Amino acid sequence: MTRDLDLRHVISPAVRDLIELANLQDFDRVREQINRLGGCSAPVNLVGWTETRDTKTDTVIRAYATADEPTGRLLTACGNRRSSRCPACSRIYAADTYHLVRAGLSGGKNVAETVRTHPRLFVTLTAPSFGPVHNRPTGGGKPRPCRCGQHHSEDAALLGTPLNPRAYDYAGAVLWNAHAGALWSRFTTYLRRELAQYLGITQKALNASVRVSFAKVAEYQKRGLVHFHAVVRLDGPDGHTSAPPAFATAEALTEAVQRACARVALTLNSDAVGDRIIRWGTKIDVREITALGDGELTDQRVASYVAKYATKSAEGSGTVDRSLVCAPCSGRGTVGGRVKDLCSHCEGTGRAESFADLRVQTHVRTMIRTAWTLGGLPEFAHLKLTKWAHMLGFRGHFSTKSRAYSTTLGALRDVRRSWRIAQAEAARERAGHPAPADTSTLVTESSWAFLATGYRPGEELLANQTRHETELARAAKERAKTEGQVWA
Repeated sequence: MTRDLDLRHVISPAVRDLIELANLQDFDRVREQINRLGGCSAPVNLVGWTETRDTKTDTVIRAYATADEPTGRLLTACGNRRSSRCPACSRIYAADTYHLVRAGLSGGKNVAETVRTHPRLFVTLTAPSFGPVHNRPTGGGKPRPCRCGQHHSEDAALLGTPLNPRAYDYAGAVLWNAHAGALWSRFTTYLRRELAQYLGITQKALNASVRVSFAKVAEYQKRGLVHFHAVVRLDGPDGHTSAPPAFATAEALTEAVQRACARVALTLNSDAVGDRIIRWGTKIDVREITALGDGELTDQRVASYVAKYATKSAEGSGTVDRSLVCAPCSGRGTVGGRVKDLCSHCEGTGRAESFADLRVQTHVRTMIRTAWTLGGLPEFAHLKLTKWAHMLGFRGHFSTKSRAYSTTLGALRDVRRSWRIAQAEAARERAGHPAPADTSTLVTESSWAFLATGYRPGEELLANQTRHETELARAAKERAKTEGQVWA
């Protein structure tokens, strides 16, 4: 047992803890829990129990308690979609998003396969310019020099940063990010109006014969502004199960998208930064998605593209992936009841970290500081910009879809959960414990509580091994796929 071990000579705490785990009565169960997580970076630790009882015979059919685990707790995957936080769970999220988008393009997952014959567009909506930035312009297929006169490489640190920081409209950039979600919502409304107007029918008639469905994902540009990639599809009145009328064409949808983008605008009133109009940028890309792989934009390519950005966050623009609000004082800078004292953790600033200490570029730091400053203005209090300063002001969802586009992430998780339950039931039957014929008398009771997040030091070593083996298997699979394509 671990109490008999003398590990004082082991310097590494992680190795010491791993030796203790290896000497537990059921070390295989410890490894099983960690392997089942697939390399999750920050698993949720739970304590509790669950019991399934047959009320007719008053017998326990199934019972589980974390007290019986070697470590006294159950590890479950964190489920974080962000690759910067948990690459393992983000891959699952990306796979689910891929299947969700792909189902809305070519059918499957309870979506009719005839959707691939419906008009479908891949739309990219960008932010306007708030000042010239370093970039890699192209013309005639050849890279041209930036306005600064240099030819920047693809990974140049200057890309996306202002040519003249003093003249750059940082307030406008942050406020655009903060209203990007509302701008998209208004775009979807105007899209239906413009489609009806272009077709020469009323909105009521359009709603009775055509349904507009979409799935979109947000992506950060290097300049710190979000833009949206969206799949927009036309269906019949019953959704994906019905074909749209003949007059609802891809050409009509393209025209409606362009008109809606030009028309949508939000007006902001502020004495501090002046009145502003929030609009889409002029760089709008609208392309038709072809069926059966007859063109550049195929179902699979679009689904893969959208899923790729569904797991990314603002870190792609060089910012941080954590809130900068001081947790003890909730960003207020003071603590206490009637008598307010300065928060000792942030010294009254309301920030968990100093802006100067952030390991980010000056451009990103200025956007964060601008978001924090604007968040203190009364007219922008509803935007909660201090809370979302690390996101450069953007507070919308990274991936959304309309109700009738395709299946849901929850449904995909339910299918995966049902498969696991079926596997467990099959294993139980193989062990000679068949399920009762009458399940109507079964009652399940449980009690669970959150304990912590993360691994023990020794468990982290085992998780690293799982991640390494997973990467080797993935690399081997990709290599085999590439070699198969070459031989084919």
